[in-house]
Amino acid sequence: MNTKKTIGIIFGGKSAEHEVSLVSAENILKFINQEKYKILKIKIDKSGKWFCNDLPVVLSQNYGDHQLISLSNAEVIATLDVIFPVLHGPYGEDGSIQGFAKLAGIPCVGPGILASAVGMDKDVAKRLLRDSEISIAKFVTLRKSKLFDYTYEKIVEKLGNELFVKPANMGSSVGVSFAENKGKFEIALKEAFLYDDKVIVEEKITGREIECAVLGNDFPKASIPGEVIPKKGFYNYDSKYLDADGAGLEIPAKLDAETTKKVQEIAIKTYQCLECKGMTRVDMFLTIDNQLIINEVNTIPGFTKISMYPAMWEHSGIPYTELIDHLINYAIEEFQNQQKLESSFVK
Repeated sequence: MNTKKTIGIIFGGKSAEHEVSLVSAENILKFINQEKYKILKIKIDKSGKWFCNDLPVVLSQNYGDHQLISLSNAEVIATLDVIFPVLHGPYGEDGSIQGFAKLAGIPCVGPGILASAVGMDKDVAKRLLRDSEISIAKFVTLRKSKLFDYTYEKIVEKLGNELFVKPANMGSSVGVSFAENKGKFEIALKEAFLYDDKVIVEEKITGREIECAVLGNDFPKASIPGEVIPKKGFYNYDSKYLDADGAGLEIPAKLDAETTKKVQEIAIKTYQCLECKGMTRVDMFLTIDNQLIINEVNTIPGFTKISMYPAMWEHSGIPYTELIDHLINYAIEEFQNQQKLESSFVK
């Protein structure tokens, strides 16, 4: 008789994307096969405290214990087989929970420490993509400690006067603004620095917003691409998560076969360049002259009812419940592969 694997769905988190995480987790819990898995809902509140069924808990960091322990009486609540982080943004998508899982010796859904950290940091990701000759938008990086390295005039000279200002380490378009003059730029910069000490300023790319979902470990595959058609300016937080009419989501994107293949190829190349495993959504622009320019990657993409990652796989022949199975299996596969490596020096 097969024993159900115990899956810890971890959501919430100490991040400005806390609310998005709650919605994503709710959707995963709706579609995960509860006849196949025993599900534990583990919520991290905004202060960083962990709860399971409203009881304060802690996850043992003793390697291989896999134990979720009550802080009230020190009893073991459950032994986890896999953790499934649904933690968008810092303290979850940036390598934090992935490092936590590695120390505890628990398989973890999604990319590991390196890819998660790099994917979260738009500055570092862009530099790696650029060095791999993958096209990106021109950008400059500003830091609070060196804010005057670039004046507004120097930035405009390099990037033009239509600018996107983004916190380097944040997702879901939190803190992102568009600015076309100095006054708006200064307001945008102030807003972005609320969320990070490092800010990216990018040139505006005119083109179609194409997204592609990637799934797998050493031999990843790409989904049918989708297209985001913003109805109110750019594809912001409200359009992504709150307003079902804030953007048109077209799956599959209206692309010819050759362009579709190129989108899938560049998505996989980006995925591998950034050392991703498990899952990632790759966002890019398709310009009028058919150039593909990477915008960013999302290593824990949204799983809300209007999120593109699960929808693109649905249209590619992998329904939501099956997609969750794949993600859990890839986590176990990668963990088992890592277990085969030597942990001591052998002459």
